[in-house]
Amino acid sequence: MLLAPLAVLLSIGFVYPIIRLVLISLGDGPAGLGQYRRIFAAGLYLEVLWRTITMAGLVTLMCLMLGYPVAWAAARARGRLSSLIMAAIFIPLWTSVLIRSYAWIVLLQRSGLVNTVLFEFGLITQPLKLLYTDGAVAAAMTHILLPFMILPIANNLRTIPDDYGRAASSLGAGRTTTFIRVILPLSLPGVFAGSVMCFILAIGFYITPALVGGPEAMTMSTLIGQQTTVALDWPFAAALSTVLLVVTLLFVIVFRRALSLSKGTSSVV
Repeated sequence: MLLAPLAVLLSIGFVYPIIRLVLISLGDGPAGLGQYRRIFAAGLYLEVLWRTITMAGLVTLMCLMLGYPVAWAAARARGRLSSLIMAAIFIPLWTSVLIRSYAWIVLLQRSGLVNTVLFEFGLITQPLKLLYTDGAVAAAMTHILLPFMILPIANNLRTIPDDYGRAASSLGAGRTTTFIRVILPLSLPGVFAGSVMCFILAIGFYITPALVGGPEAMTMSTLIGQQTTVALDWPFAAALSTVLLVVTLLFVIVFRRALSLSKGTSSVV
């Protein structure tokens, strides 16, 4: 009975819209499968889907590479330094995604800060095209999603007792060996949690690819938005959304499977 209100809210706000989405994509009957055949028959839509997946994977990898050292510092810092690191992590979350995306436009446009600095130092003779590229989209999305990678890893690292590191040192292990054999395996739940969050958010990101990437760096989210607001092709947009949902669920299952395997491996080690 206590779970009934939550179940009703979840059904109304999540289950019902997804069912309606699938029904819209199917149309009036089996003929509605033509929307899905249209997706897989045209190379353009598959190319956009692949670009979205690879972009989300790249952003997740960049967030992991940049976020793990920050998470390590946040978990090990004490006092005022810890407060400063946590403030640097949380303050961007309090800023609108739209504002942060526009900030990247200011930095990367032809007369922006990056081109101006490069020109002043004589490194370029004409402005570089930095905006409306895949690199710009990846950098902006990494900046926005980085806290979602740092926080789970930092929380997981705080749960690892310092005695484990001292025990490894007493057995002759150096800092590198201790990190690879002890700390890293124990921090994998935080790594997987942050990776899942970043990947899911990145694969469905709309504002940043639309503003920073433009039409030349189209993703599935911007394609769906184009079909709903410009082409007004709601059945096809629903089919694209369903395909994106299925791909996301498949990756979540793979992440969970990898996490269960990593727990088994670490326990054996």
